[in-house]
Amino acid sequence: MKVALVNPPWSFDGSIYFGCREPHLPLEFGYARSLLERRGHEVRLLDAQLNGADLAALSTEVSEFAPDATVLTTAPSYLFWRCAPPELRVPIQTARALRPHTRKLFVVGPHASTTPRAVLAKVQADAVVLGECEEVLPDLVEAGPLEAARIASIAFPVGSSRDEVMVRGAQAAADMGNLPALRWDEEVLLRHRHHHHRFDRVPEGPGAELEASRGCPYACTFCAKENFRNRYRTRPLETVLDELDGLIACGVRYVYFIDEIFLPNRPLLEALVERDIEFGVQLRIDNWSRELLGLLGEAGCVSIEAGVESITPQGRSLLNKRCKLSTEELTELLVCAKRGVPFVQANLIGTSDDRAQVARWRAELSEHGVWSNEPVPLFPYPGSPEYRLKWGQLDDRAWERAHEHYLEECGAFSDLQDQAPRSLSELES
Repeated sequence: MKVALVNPPWSFDGSIYFGCREPHLPLEFGYARSLLERRGHEVRLLDAQLNGADLAALSTEVSEFAPDATVLTTAPSYLFWRCAPPELRVPIQTARALRPHTRKLFVVGPHASTTPRAVLAKVQADAVVLGECEEVLPDLVEAGPLEAARIASIAFPVGSSRDEVMVRGAQAAADMGNLPALRWDEEVLLRHRHHHHRFDRVPEGPGAELEASRGCPYACTFCAKENFRNRYRTRPLETVLDELDGLIACGVRYVYFIDEIFLPNRPLLEALVERDIEFGVQLRIDNWSRELLGLLGEAGCVSIEAGVESITPQGRSLLNKRCKLSTEELTELLVCAKRGVPFVQANLIGTSDDRAQVARWRAELSEHGVWSNEPVPLFPYPGSPEYRLKWGQLDDRAWERAHEHYLEECGAFSDLQDQAPRSLSELES
């Protein structure tokens, strides 16, 4: 069968989306392509965002390929599944444009994983995947009309009216040992000039993303990971290094580990020391010792995004951070990290912390070269404990409810966000 994997031409006008807006490698589609090709399918990964293709150009590509099945994602790469654009405007527009050129249309992503009925209704898809999609897609693509009901981790409409939706099984969690080392076409990597979360100098050469682990052992209230990328798992070291060596051979000069939490891994760090590559990570500084932070810098790390969230033990406790260190100890580790890593950031989110105290702490860090952001408002993402604490279990209006609350509560937005955001109904209409 012919399968098209589509990353749409993203647009964020009027959105509260605060993730990076540059193109990133769609790792979930990279894995899915490999697994589909193992089963003998002809697969084309169409990355409209990276290629700068508009809907007309994308439609032409899909029409010429004439796929039996097209898979559309609702978030711009795995890196942003936990903080995706709340609205489905772009997936809806893309689905309408591609529907005439494909026999089946499937949807993957955080929206499909948390509110499958709403996504089926809005996008008019034939089925959606719940959770991590790569191992589910081959079975879904191959299923006949009567076989879909036997596939786990999907949802699909029943009957011609589409009023009833069947939800089959829980959200999928991939076996990391079954996911291959990804290979990207050199011309794709050459177009990938963005170095994610890099600020120490102007990027030179191509950048890329990869993962050494998936999920997180913590359950912070603000993190939307309950329905995908939840349970902590590591990839085999040899697979990670095989993929990394392939990237380096294609001229990649910087990689960003998309791991939800980059935990200390001495064998990986020692292997990175031996390779001519620079990289960035997101981590919790309280998991690291001074000695391992030194090894992290020696291995080539040039960017750290450290989740601190609150400058008080009470604030961190309210967010269920389970942090055993004091603010003073966290500060010392951040300063220690900066001695070997050019850019270190301490993330803060909006809590009840005193603004003057926050300003003093940020100034103290700045004196040592560590940057910390102004606390950003917390969006209660569907699938996060924060959402469940406010409204209970998810329903079909979960994204609308969270978005309306966010617009009502926030008096200001971050530099990345649109300063005149529109409602979800306006964006999706």
